[in-house]
Amino acid sequence: MLSTQSHPIIEATLPVVGEKMPGIARNFYNRLFSAHPELFDGLFSRSNQKNGTQQQALAGSIAGFATHLVNNPDSAPEILLARIAHKHVSLGIVPEQYDVVYKHLFDAIAEELSEVITAEIADAWTEVYWLMAHTLIKMENALYTSAANDKPWSPWTVTKKEAAGSDAVTITLIPADGTPVSPAQPGQYVGVKVRMPDGIHQVRQYSLAADDGTAVRVFTARLDTEGEVTPVLHHTVQVGDQLMLSNPCGDVTLADGDHPLVLASAGIGCTPTASILRSLAQRESRREVLVLHAEASMERWALREQMSNDAASLESAELQLWLEMPTSDSREGFMSLDAVTIPDNASVYLCGPLPFMRSIRSQALKSGVPAERIHYEIFGSDLWLANA
Repeated sequence: MLSTQSHPIIEATLPVVGEKMPGIARNFYNRLFSAHPELFDGLFSRSNQKNGTQQQALAGSIAGFATHLVNNPDSAPEILLARIAHKHVSLGIVPEQYDVVYKHLFDAIAEELSEVITAEIADAWTEVYWLMAHTLIKMENALYTSAANDKPWSPWTVTKKEAAGSDAVTITLIPADGTPVSPAQPGQYVGVKVRMPDGIHQVRQYSLAADDGTAVRVFTARLDTEGEVTPVLHHTVQVGDQLMLSNPCGDVTLADGDHPLVLASAGIGCTPTASILRSLAQRESRREVLVLHAEASMERWALREQMSNDAASLESAELQLWLEMPTSDSREGFMSLDAVTIPDNASVYLCGPLPFMRSIRSQALKSGVPAERIHYEIFGSDLWLANA
């Protein structure tokens, strides 16, 4: 995949480029938004730009892709690229935008590496960029083509808003027009485009309930008082309003089979694992399922009733709970696998804050679960895989 001419150049320059990549990412976004401020309307997250996570994710993904090419010149990091491709489709990214990114990214590279860059170095890193871009474009085109429609966004009408725990809300929507609806797989999410008070649209991704079929979409959002989108969803959006939704996306889905499952979540990370659990309950699955959830308090558990009922309905499911404010039915503090017996041949699904997932993944690996059987979903910019 990586040419023989470029391989030694990328290998030799990767340390300095990797060191400079955070500055390159900041420079790139400054250039991009100066030239195209309209990209904040319905595409880039202002919150992620402000807190720096988008810059970190970009820097990590490019450096990670280049590192993989150096070590494996004939292949691509499929997991990294699949994660990015699904997120891009949930934002409605189109191939032409890769040309815009290329211009401003390489202007930033030229400036940040002005003391060392040569034509050969620029050509080699151009090859890396377009290898990554063309692979993503191909993957994204396949996802767009597999959808039931050719529209990146379609209108949905809010039919219900319900409290979910002490600080979350569950929103139910139905199609607002005749756009064919793509069915969602358990664990997937949709991009939700919301109009901000200043008129700019912002997009966030929310996991879907597993029983949404094609006639309804259901998602749960926890209030982030420092954020932009969830306050609008909680306080402004009302029944009867319309929101623009993407087709379902996400590569962390329930795989077929009859092997055991471990669904481990913390906080609002319970939404994709609850989706998988609901699909198992609907199928009356006989698979062995271990449901693990950690929360601040019983009252804050957003999908408490749904998850408890679904686990109870399955023949071979067990629910274990950790609470910072414990009850007689829970353990105290943060989740630990020390006293948990993970079934043989189990697949583990994780979702929650990044420190939580790092800890549980490490404990699962230590207990003997192979890395390829541990799957995770991250809300927002993926700073874990991109920097792995």
